[in-house]
Order: sequence, then structure tokens, then C-alpha cells
Amino acid sequence: MFISKVEGLTYELIQGEDSVEYDNLVFDTRKVTEGCLFVCIKGLKFDSHDVIGEIVHKGAAGIIIDHDCSFPDGVNVYRVKNTRIAMALCSAYFFDYPAKKLTTIAITGTKGKTTTALMIRHLLEKTGCLCGYIGTNGIFIGDKHRESQNTTPESFEINRSFSEMVDAGCKYAVIETSSQAFLMHRVDGIIFDYCVFTNISNDHIGEGEHKDFEEYLNCKTQLFRQSRHGFVNMDDEHSGYVMINSLCEDLRTFGSVPKADFWYDSLKLVKSKQTVGSEFVFHAGEKKLNCRISIPGEFNADNALAAMSVCSTLGIPDEILANGLSDINICGRMELVYSTDDLKVFVDFAHNEVATVNLVKTLKQYSPKRLVILFGCGGNRSKDRRYGMGKVVGENADFAVITEDNNRMESFEDICKDIHSTFDKTSCDYIDIPLRPDAVRYVIEHHLPGDMVAIIGKGHESGIDKNGTVTPYTDQDAVKTVLNELGIE
Repeated sequence: MFISKVEGLTYELIQGEDSVEYDNLVFDTRKVTEGCLFVCIKGLKFDSHDVIGEIVHKGAAGIIIDHDCSFPDGVNVYRVKNTRIAMALCSAYFFDYPAKKLTTIAITGTKGKTTTALMIRHLLEKTGCLCGYIGTNGIFIGDKHRESQNTTPESFEINRSFSEMVDAGCKYAVIETSSQAFLMHRVDGIIFDYCVFTNISNDHIGEGEHKDFEEYLNCKTQLFRQSRHGFVNMDDEHSGYVMINSLCEDLRTFGSVPKADFWYDSLKLVKSKQTVGSEFVFHAGEKKLNCRISIPGEFNADNALAAMSVCSTLGIPDEILANGLSDINICGRMELVYSTDDLKVFVDFAHNEVATVNLVKTLKQYSPKRLVILFGCGGNRSKDRRYGMGKVVGENADFAVITEDNNRMESFEDICKDIHSTFDKTSCDYIDIPLRPDAVRYVIEHHLPGDMVAIIGKGHESGIDKNGTVTPYTDQDAVKTVLNELGIE
């Protein structure tokens, strides 16, 4: 790659030559290759500008920087205003602008990103087309899957994944775009074909995240300044702000009211021995479709509406729109992992107050004999989540088990103490069980006929982070292990 050919990149040559061709682009000091172009990034704990000597010693031939630092002779040095922006622009060029070769669909919002994105992918692939996915649940390219550390990974990984999707024959790519993605310039240089705003609420504000709600909202809105066509949830109180600040060629709306371009009515919650979901009528202009989805709750009907609005615009056949979500099961998103008339067990990613409110409200609408919730809270994260989740679970569950989540470097006892500060003000019966596998065993072994059990907080995650070590674990496997050991079919 030639840095001079990167679209939109402005830089100053500080040292060396400008016309050098690089065969690799790198931003991770552990992955430096001979002759590569290295982009220095300042993170929360580490700044690679401080180790340029080591990077050059490993073989880097070019360095991109954005502030004063020391560097040895014999290396090409380019200075830019922001190296994260430079990395995004260079990554798009390095992989030959793969986003331009796909129909890209980006989803943003506090809640519903993952479910909406995977619903869109599910519907599109029902047509026989391949659709890639990047988001909280990892990266899917055809039948291949790999995990991602962030909901929206670094720009290099996004463009690499898009390139792999092109090579695999994908026509579409669906990506969750978090507010952090815009704050950290991970999707700079990409103009999305379609974008969706699901909703926004007070979350991800604090140290290491957003300084206030205004910044959070502005980052969410940024998606509508780099997309061609937009879809906005009219039911959200901030939808007007999103639409006013949009630069999309056209905007369409969805919601629960007829004035939206896409809307639904006649919502009916349905429950059987093997499934829990809903039915509703989807409206798109004069079109009316009777639809059924196999994920419970009104908010998942909202997610389905968002997905169907996009797919209807893309020309997906009515039969697929109506019936395509009747068999969907999304890992860690109100995922029904065991179901009989006697016991239903869900795994969900709810890990803050808002998501927990939605979960308990949804499951109680299906009239369980008891609602049992197993939960914990992450260590080294905002304590507000602990207070909020403790209050919500205590006020709504019939029984609760408080257990570990990703404790990270905090003790379970300290986290538990924070949860108890609000939980103990309620009348809910509960037990503390430090180890999560033991907690899963307890709720299943001690279930009563008609119980709905919600195991929340980890969802799709495949490990428990504790004391600097991640131990392989999933709630889904823990449930299956207990059921097998107890001989429950």
C-alpha cells in the first residue's frame, strides 16, 4: 500500500520518503512484520507512541503518529491529526474498500442492536443470499464464526471482515455500530447503505465511556451522518433529534403508530410447550402481513419491526417477511434453552437496569407460576448497574439467586454487597451462590412446576473473567450439563 493513495487522509511527512510501498498495515505491537506500516494508537492504559524504538527494531518501515514523540533514524514517519482516523482510512484502502462491494446495514441503539441485526441477517439468508454479521455475538462469515472483543471491533478488523465477506460471496453485511465505535473512529471512511436507530437510554456514561448523555446521543446520531438511507424508531423520545441531525438521502420511520412508514398492531403474546413468542400484523403502506416470531416480548416485536422494515425496503418476499422469524433463536438474547409446560429456562445478556426491566416485564406477561432470576454484576464497572439490577430483580422476581458474573479484579463479596444495598430493601427471597455453575444447578434442581427461570448477564459470552483469567464457560452448556445429570429431558 502507498500512504499517498489513501482516500481522505491528510498527513505531514516528518522523516524519510513518501513514495514507499508497504505490504502490511499493523496497529498491534505484537504483530509487527518486516517492512510494515505501523499506526501508533493511544489507549486508556498504553500508548504505542512510547515504544516506537521497539516497533522499528521489530521491522516496521513506516510509522504514523499524531503527537510529539521520539523515533529513530531510518524509518518513515508520517504525522496526522488523529491516528485512529488514519487507521480507519488506511484499513479501508488496504483491503480495497470492501464496504463498497457489499450492501451494508448498520444498527445503533442502546437496546436491540444484536437482536435486530441478527433478525435482518436471518431474513436475508432465507432468500438464499449470504449475509455477514459483525457485532456483540462475534463475526459471522458464511458458516464461519469468530469472537470479537468489542461490539464494533477496530477499523482494521471491520475492513478485514468485510473483505472476507466479499471473498466468501456475501451480498450483504450487517454490523452493530456502538457509540464507542464512533467515539473511537472505528467506522470512519465507511458510508453505509442503510442504517437503523432502535432507541437510546441512559447507559455507557462514566469513566472510560461517555462523559455525558449529550455525547452519547451525538455518537449514536453520527451513524445517520454517514449512511445513505435511514430507519428511525418513532417510539423513542429522541427520534426527532436523530432525524434533524441526519444527512441521509432519505429517512423512513417505524413504530407502533400508524403515522410511521412501517408499523404493527394486533400484538398477541403466545406460549406453548415448546416456544414463547408473539404474533402481530405488519403494515407497510397498503401491505398487511400476519407475522409470528419465536422470541418473547413486545420489545422483540419492536426489534422484528425494525428488521422487517429494512428487509421490506430491500424487496424481501412477503412470505419470508411473514414467516421468516418464526424459527429464529438468537444466542443469549431471550434464548429459550429448555422448554416444557413444567419449566422454561431462558439465557439473556441483560446486564444493566434498563435491560433487566425489559426482561422481567416481558416474562411476567406470560404469567409464570414463579419468575426466578439468576444474576450477578460485572466487576470494575459502574456500581450504578449493581444498584439498578438489584432493585429491579428484588421488586419483580419471586425468587433470585445472586452469583458471579465477570468479577474481573473485584471480589464477589464486594460486588454482592453493592447488589444487596438495594436488593435487601425488597421482599424477594434469595440465596447467594458465589460460583455460577453451582447457581445454575440450584435453580434447576429446586425448580417448581410452572417456573420461568431467567439466567441473565452473560448471554452469548463464552467465559468467566476472574482475577485476570478467563475460564471457558457458557450458561447454555451449564444448563444442558445439569439437565443431563439430573436426567431431565
